[in-house]
Amino acid sequence: MSRFAFYLLVSLLMLIGVGLTAYRHISFDVPWVPGAQQKVWDIEAQVTFTASGGPVKASLALPENQKGYSVLTENTASSGFGLSYLDDLPGRRAEWSIREAAGSQLLYYTVTMLESDNSTPAAIKRLPAPQEVSWERPYDTAAAQVIDQARAKSADSFTFARELIKQFDGQRQGENGRLLLTQFDRPDLMLRLLNEAGVSARLVSGLSLEDGRRRQNVSFWLQVFAETPKNGQTVDLDSADAEDINTDWVLINPETGKQGEPDNLLLWEGRGAPMLEVEGGVNSRVSFSMIRHNEPAAVAVRNKLANDELLNFSIHSLPLEEQALFKTILLIPIGALVVVLLRVLVGLKTSGTFMPVLIALAFIQTSLITGLIGFLLIVATGLVIRSYLSRLNLLLVARVSVVIIMVIAIISIFSVLAYRFGLNAGLTITFFPMIILSWTVERMSILWEEEGPKEVLKQGGGSLLTAVLAYLAMNNPWVRHLTFNFLGLQLVLMAFILLLGNYTGYRLLELRRFKPLTED
Repeated sequence: MSRFAFYLLVSLLMLIGVGLTAYRHISFDVPWVPGAQQKVWDIEAQVTFTASGGPVKASLALPENQKGYSVLTENTASSGFGLSYLDDLPGRRAEWSIREAAGSQLLYYTVTMLESDNSTPAAIKRLPAPQEVSWERPYDTAAAQVIDQARAKSADSFTFARELIKQFDGQRQGENGRLLLTQFDRPDLMLRLLNEAGVSARLVSGLSLEDGRRRQNVSFWLQVFAETPKNGQTVDLDSADAEDINTDWVLINPETGKQGEPDNLLLWEGRGAPMLEVEGGVNSRVSFSMIRHNEPAAVAVRNKLANDELLNFSIHSLPLEEQALFKTILLIPIGALVVVLLRVLVGLKTSGTFMPVLIALAFIQTSLITGLIGFLLIVATGLVIRSYLSRLNLLLVARVSVVIIMVIAIISIFSVLAYRFGLNAGLTITFFPMIILSWTVERMSILWEEEGPKEVLKQGGGSLLTAVLAYLAMNNPWVRHLTFNFLGLQLVLMAFILLLGNYTGYRLLELRRFKPLTED
């Protein structure tokens, strides 16, 4: 491979890795640091009604992902009722049903909402058509005059809605306004007037979030729509394709005419559908209680990603048992990077190329001090017994097999002794990779016979030093958090290792050979 192709490959790995990492952080709110907290709201909706003695069907609107909030988890509780979540209606709904019920009934729905700046609300392709409105006399005349007055002081749908509401405030309220308010509720009246004027609007239900509130009711807001051509082009809005039109909407308070969505407002029902519908019951009502608390960001993200299977290609989509396994596996590239750094740049010799990484993984399970003591005891005892096996002139496979059995016996004996003496930490010695330890004993024994104890101490010490450094890197909370939550970093590590594999200069420990030349 040419140098250009090599550096192109490294650059691509680096760019893709950094891009995937940034995407995970921006799109899924995965925090950069471990232990980060995010605000979470637990909201309980309590539905009450009196059943008439026959079949009952109760349908409650459910919140969706929206600006500032994302749905994490949701649960229900009901005695004897069947439950279905309906997604094919305008907006999501929960529907309870039962064949026969009488008397007072109580249904619960709880949802956990995550405060998130990166939540993605459902897109609105085209604005809803204004509904046809019928008026009786003399309300039709009053409505027409109020609409004419508001239209004269407005420039578009949004300003028209604000001016229309002002026609009903205390100081500017005229005879027409007072007459209409005697017949209609204020939010319903505003919606009827907007639709009568040909303005697309609907009435949505919002919940003002306040920590510790109980038995709170929803408030009604006007959602007013307007269409504008994309990129300032001049097109006929009635016949233009949806791709050429922007659909904007604003929330307007029907009581005050104030435009804009408050920071603590959660749109519980945002499709203009009824909040609660009950068939087979009377006196239906829904009220809300809520509390706010901080939750570890990792838990919040895990709950969020679990509901987003299509876009979430990550370890979080696996069952928890497999996630725990991968949390350790994804640390191995960090240990490999430490080994490459120490062998390529420093020139440190180890017994086996990646044996220190496996020992470091065992240290994570046993703790560092316990692991070091256990490793030295097993290898030292194994070397003594292995020296006796050398006199038997066994074949390699048979000898290594005996060493494996010997290592297992040593670990078993040390575990029993630790248990007898009340040293519970000693029981963790079983986490050591027995096959790797057996090969370490075998390799060091051969090295002792061929090159002497000095080389054994040098390579054994190098292996332990590498294992300790790899353990410190792999056991770092920041490293564990980043490797588990950002798979793109694996590509970045691969790019670094490729660059290190291309190094052809002197190693740090080899510089001693050239010290006499500098002195001359």
